[in-house]
Amino acid sequence: MKFNRLLIFLKQRRFRTTSNSRERSTIFALSSGHGRCGVAVIRVSGPASSTTLSCLTGGRPLPTARAATLRPLLEPGSGERLDSALVLWLPGPHTFTGEDCCELHVHGGLAVVSGVLGALGCLAGLQPAQAGEFTKRAFQNGRLDLTEAEALGDLIHAETEAQRRQALRQMAGDLGRLYRGWSGRLTRCLAHAEADIDFGEDDNIEEGLLGRVDTEVRDLQAELGRHLCDSRRGERLRGGVRVAIVGPTNAGKSSLLNAMCQRPAAIVSPVAGTTRDVVEAALNVGGYPVLLSDTAGLRETADTVEREGVRRARERLEQADIVVVVVDAAELPPDVVPFLQRYLSEVSSSPESQQRRADADWLVVCNKTDLVPPRDWDRLCLAAEQRGLPRVCPLSCKTGSGFDGFLQLLGERVEKMCGDPLAGSPSLTQARHRLHLQSCAHALAQYHRHRQLDLVLAAEQLRLALRQLGKITGKIGAEEILDVIFRDFCIGK
Repeated sequence: MKFNRLLIFLKQRRFRTTSNSRERSTIFALSSGHGRCGVAVIRVSGPASSTTLSCLTGGRPLPTARAATLRPLLEPGSGERLDSALVLWLPGPHTFTGEDCCELHVHGGLAVVSGVLGALGCLAGLQPAQAGEFTKRAFQNGRLDLTEAEALGDLIHAETEAQRRQALRQMAGDLGRLYRGWSGRLTRCLAHAEADIDFGEDDNIEEGLLGRVDTEVRDLQAELGRHLCDSRRGERLRGGVRVAIVGPTNAGKSSLLNAMCQRPAAIVSPVAGTTRDVVEAALNVGGYPVLLSDTAGLRETADTVEREGVRRARERLEQADIVVVVVDAAELPPDVVPFLQRYLSEVSSSPESQQRRADADWLVVCNKTDLVPPRDWDRLCLAAEQRGLPRVCPLSCKTGSGFDGFLQLLGERVEKMCGDPLAGSPSLTQARHRLHLQSCAHALAQYHRHRQLDLVLAAEQLRLALRQLGKITGKIGAEEILDVIFRDFCIGK
């Protein structure tokens, strides 16, 4: 492949953002959430933002840029006063979307907000914003990459302290910088490989170039592998650690759920088999998100509905990150440890459950300790640990005895599973990222397979790997490869 054909080949892979009438329009939306409130913020973005602000304020000149100014808002047609608002004029490109913007801080009554939005809808060239359109324009105008845009969504939906910290770190660009760094190194490898293909017979290519490419690709493989082997910390923190409460009927599973939720989330009854479906609750445990599932009692039954509940219980067990097995302390035999060994084997009898038992964290809760004579629980817990059993937590949902210790232990397990979002290398947060990185790692492995056979095929694997990284950040282009070729090699002078 000659250089001019290489140039055409690369340019054909240029990432183009097609502009249309929608992207050139001016959009508006309520940005502060719906419902009655003290102050509501309405955002306008696009080329007509300045004329929109001038029109709504009775033709007055634009206020000082980025300075809040009190102005009356008027109905464009009749001149009727809609509200007195703080308005901000935000000229681009140094705005969230990269476009000219204005903001209207109005009183948060429903009639006021509806009146101002109605007035904006009557202006020529303005359209109501679609879901996520402000952030989409910020991405298209280079203000955010895809990882930062996704982090903004995570920050908006964050419910715990740890989720907030992870989203803020990703929004600050830590994850994007990591991937862009890998993309830059991979771009250099691809450029060097392409240059050797086209000009390897000339004297312009230095010796040992491909050897250094091979070394760099192996280093990238190792870094990608370490990044992927993170036990899904970031994804768990983003979506919540899945905790399944399982065990026999009438052991107190629903009582434990209610105690953890501090409300009657599930029906509690002395009738065995009361819970027949999965009852879910989202909790904040020590600043970390937990998705708690109470399940039907595990037993053989002829009841069709209860049998479906048992099937769903086993399904949740296999999906769980942490399994809490609840047993009735009043029904424990004297030889507790062998009994627990047998019961846990029965609970994880299916191959899927056995695999989840190896992957997940397990805790055993001995409930109803208020109904049994005092026992040396510390010695029992030690004996269970010595036999390779999960941690045993004696407690009483009725009296609350031992409950704080159980919550503390669960919190420690959740924290260990998610890790500190501010420590170490940034974590993977999206299943989408993981899929693209796995495809990238596969392409790098294929590079070594083709390297000695056909350098053109090997270079194509580098290009595929680079494209997978670009899909994560949203930057997929070929100009960078050309830049490296021209910078590193004085081809044609």
